[in-house]
Amino acid sequence: MGRSVKKGPFVHPKLMKQVEKAKKGEISEIKTWSRASMVLPIMVGLTIKVHNGKTHVPVFIQETMVGHRLGEFALTRIFKAHGGIKKKTTTQKT
Repeated sequence: MGRSVKKGPFVHPKLMKQVEKAKKGEISEIKTWSRASMVLPIMVGLTIKVHNGKTHVPVFIQETMVGHRLGEFALTRIFKAHGGIKKKTTTQKT
């Protein structure tokens, strides 16, 4: 179940202040730990560094991202590779 229309989209208040300052040109870098904040149309064109649990991942906001959460674009798990025949044969040859 989603958030009600009456409440509107959730954006952390501190993040919203930083976005407004960045649009005016007062600050150049935005770092946030708020992965639950929603991407709004005012954020389009900005680069926001979203924390993934270990580091801040730079995310360039585009029009297609509006309505999604910031955490969707900063992956928390690193995919190394699946095991399999290809991996075994390449390690045996070397």
